[in-house]
Amino acid sequence: MAPQRNTGASAEAELPEYAGHYRLESRLGSGGMGVVHLARSASGMKLAVKVVHAGYAKDPEFRSRFRQEVAAARTVSGAFTAPVVDADPEAGRPWMATLFIPGPTLSDQIKDNGPMEPARLRRLMAGLAEALRDIHRVGVVHRDLKPGNVLLAEDGPKVIDFGISRPKNSELRTETGKLIGTPPFMAPEQFRRPREVGPAADIFALGSLMVHAATGRGPFDSDSPYVVAYQVVHDEPDLTGMPESLAPLVLRCLAKEPEDRPTPDELMRELRSVAALYDTQAFIPEQRTRKGAPERKDAPAQESPGAAPPRRPGRRLRRNVALGAGVFALVVSGATAMVQWLGDSDAPVPRAGVRSAPAGFAPWRANPAGEGSGMPRCSYGSGKLFCFRSGLAFALDATDGTPLWRRSVAGERTSGTPVLADGLLRLPVDGDRRVETLDPVSGRTRWSRDIPAHGGTLLAGGTLLLADPDGSVTGLDGGSGDERWHRRISGTGTPSLAMFAGDPLAYAVTTSEDGTHSDVTAVDPATGAARWGARLDGTLRPVGSQDGTLYLLSVDSTTGDTTGVLRYTPASKSLRRVALPVPRLAPQAGVHGGVVYLLATDGALEAFDVATGKRLWSLQTSVSRGSAPVASGDHVYFSAADGRLLAVDAGDGRLLGQTPPRLGAHSDELTADLPAPLLADGHLYATAPDGTVFTVDGRDPSAW
Repeated sequence: MAPQRNTGASAEAELPEYAGHYRLESRLGSGGMGVVHLARSASGMKLAVKVVHAGYAKDPEFRSRFRQEVAAARTVSGAFTAPVVDADPEAGRPWMATLFIPGPTLSDQIKDNGPMEPARLRRLMAGLAEALRDIHRVGVVHRDLKPGNVLLAEDGPKVIDFGISRPKNSELRTETGKLIGTPPFMAPEQFRRPREVGPAADIFALGSLMVHAATGRGPFDSDSPYVVAYQVVHDEPDLTGMPESLAPLVLRCLAKEPEDRPTPDELMRELRSVAALYDTQAFIPEQRTRKGAPERKDAPAQESPGAAPPRRPGRRLRRNVALGAGVFALVVSGATAMVQWLGDSDAPVPRAGVRSAPAGFAPWRANPAGEGSGMPRCSYGSGKLFCFRSGLAFALDATDGTPLWRRSVAGERTSGTPVLADGLLRLPVDGDRRVETLDPVSGRTRWSRDIPAHGGTLLAGGTLLLADPDGSVTGLDGGSGDERWHRRISGTGTPSLAMFAGDPLAYAVTTSEDGTHSDVTAVDPATGAARWGARLDGTLRPVGSQDGTLYLLSVDSTTGDTTGVLRYTPASKSLRRVALPVPRLAPQAGVHGGVVYLLATDGALEAFDVATGKRLWSLQTSVSRGSAPVASGDHVYFSAADGRLLAVDAGDGRLLGQTPPRLGAHSDELTADLPAPLLADGHLYATAPDGTVFTVDGRDPSAW
């Protein structure tokens, strides 16, 4: 939700300057009970601070409800809600601070962009089912799940606003004659027996919300809340336009009696059974047929994400609706070999008994990391893959996936990709607070060093770069940890650091406090020498470099949206800017052949030729969270949060193929930053959340 500046002449127009010790910067939005402001903690973390309207602050009953909201929000803080950072329900103007989550509400998303396509609908429903599972597990009933209370964050939907939620053992009771909730999303029992509302009411609201997301209207539709209430209690829901594969499940959610509705766990199980249909068929165009191969006649019909059929007055989809589209098995072409890990965690793995790879290319997959969380991050060197995941480092033979060694590394948090340089392997660990240096042959630790608090870290070949809040950068020797150099960078504040494959330079960027300009400095990592510097307009983020040209994204300093793509050539000091047709929130970016590829958090993949200033093509992939795109030859590759590797035609943006999902046992855990696919020696490597490292023939995605 974009921050709004303070306008108007009402009593709320002049915002309080502080809530507790948090300075309120701007208004995010306003509701019936309070105003939500953007604020920052002392460390600079963005917060959403809800401050109660002055009138309600004098109401003892409302204060009790607000205390309950704070307690409920604190209880359910987790992966699918906005975590509570601080609160003071007893203040003159009660307030609560939660982590700021960038992203629109579901209500705004549907209003601005129309109904969602089937693949995104299934993921939305799965995410909300997980959220309700966690909310109900701690004994809380939300009671007001609606599109305005769902944020579409980069890593999935978040449920917010527990203003009328109630623990099962709450002493607060609904007043006689007073409805609590939003009629189009209320369950029948909320109208008939409001004091007996339980978790099943949230499931009913989820069903209504899904119809809204799929059609832009509710299953019970009227301008009158009284008519809606009658329809909710007595009529069958109108599911016209709902994808057939989801309609039966949504219909069960909208059952009149609470005991007839599925639980969140049942929803997640059934959604997994249709995941193959949506994740592999919903948005794939007709697959290219390999030369000489017969055309498949048994391929499942694809579900069109296009416009819904026209609504017929009075038409109702009743309980006897059958599942119109089957669930189809995933067929993966080509030979695959699953390499199991056996042996001691620290010992090198003997090669004896391992069959050699057949002549030519053979896809393989391996999982030496086993159980854990997060996608392995891998780099390539000397015919090997060096990977790091969940406190475990390991090496694989890149030709067949044979494990060579694995090593436990203290610290669970994987910060970045291993770097092989000067004969040593370096791992950034625990949020870049430590660097482990290993022998790439045996995996034995050479040295380990804790890094003092700083603004940012970058492993640049054999040098570890540290950015400090005073505007300086320090280079440490990657072999010994000793300081090599220290220098000030142009501009003020902590420089952000970036480096790109094939470019020997590192880039330090500092942005002015008002966001009007950015200072970009190209630094030699080995010596700290500045090769060139430039002051460019706007808030900028480097995303790639090729042939002496740096590519950057222009970011709106107020909303955080990416608004343009830039190309700067220092030799000629030439600058080219291309405005995006639609601003994008935190897109992942890749550069190849002068073309910038952007994958937005809403699944839109776009290609921009910066030299001509044209957008070449745009594709809606339905991947709500993806890695940076990697382009090579005629193809663009990227990974999805569920472990799929996808390929797109670089010329026209057609989706060519994808591998099956590989979520693993920890599918409820989220990876903040997905590792991009790796291209090395003509082969394509990728990883998945279940710990799998795999390779496919990047030349023929239709065979995946």
